[in-house]
Amino acid sequence: MSDFLQSMAAGSADRAAAADAHFTAADFDRPIVPLQLDRFDVIAEIKERSPAEGALAGPGHHRGEQARRYAAGGAAAISVLTEPSRFSGALEHLEDVVAAVPGVPVMRKDFLVDPVQVLEARKAGASGVLLIVTMLDDKRLQSMLSCAWEQGMFVLLESFDEDDLERTRRLLDLSVHREKADNDQLLVGVNTRDLRTLDVDSERLERLAPGLPAAPCVAESGLQEAADAGRVAAWGYRLALVGSALMRSADPAALVAQMRAAGSALVRT
Repeated sequence: MSDFLQSMAAGSADRAAAADAHFTAADFDRPIVPLQLDRFDVIAEIKERSPAEGALAGPGHHRGEQARRYAAGGAAAISVLTEPSRFSGALEHLEDVVAAVPGVPVMRKDFLVDPVQVLEARKAGASGVLLIVTMLDDKRLQSMLSCAWEQGMFVLLESFDEDDLERTRRLLDLSVHREKADNDQLLVGVNTRDLRTLDVDSERLERLAPGLPAAPCVAESGLQEAADAGRVAAWGYRLALVGSALMRSADPAALVAQMRAAGSALVRT
C-alpha cells in the first residue's frame, strides 16, 4: 500500500473509531435508488478538491445544482467525495446531493475501512459505496461487502493492479457476490491514478483490460472528453467514473451525455 493510501487509511480508521455506531431502524428510512445501467454509463463525481489538482469547486459552487446538471446529462449515479483532510469532503455533502436528486443513486466515495462507515453512508442517504481492494484484507472486505448487501446497496470495488483484480475474481467465485455482479450491484473499477505520485497512468486501463472479470467494469480517473469514453468502452469497460473534468466543465450535462453516447457507440456486446 502506498504512503498516500496508508495515510488515508489511518485517518479513516480514526474517523471510524469516532463514529456513532448506534443506529436505529429509522436511520435507514431513506430509500435505496437502484442502479439502472444502459449500454455505457457515467458515474459523475462531486468533489471539492483533489490532492493532485487542487481546488475544483469555484466561487459560488452549489453541490445540488451540480448534481442536477449531472442528472440532466443522464448520469447513472453520482459519486460524492466525503474524505475531509485531502479532498475537503464531508458526509453533509452527500446528504446535500441526495436531497437534490432524489431519483438518482448516490455513492459515498472515501477510503472506507470499517462497516460502520457503510452504515454512516446509508444513514446519509447513499445507495452505494466505493471500497478499495488494496486497503482491506479479505476478512474486512467480506464484512464490508456483507454490510452493504444487507442494506441493499451497490458497491464499486476499486482496483489498481492485477493483484487487486485477482482478489476480485476470487470474490466473484462466491455465489453471493456473483449474483450481485450479475444484477449490476457489484461494479469492478480500475483506477488509473498512481497513488505514490498522484499522476495518472494513461496506459493502465488498456493494460489491465484483458484481465477484467465478468462484471460491469468502471474506468476511473483521467477521462477528459467523449473520445476517452469511447476508447475505454472498446477495451471492455461499461462505465466511466469522471470527476475533475466534469467539475471544471462549463456544461457538465452535455459532457456526461457526450461520454455516454461515445461509449455506447463502441462498447463491446
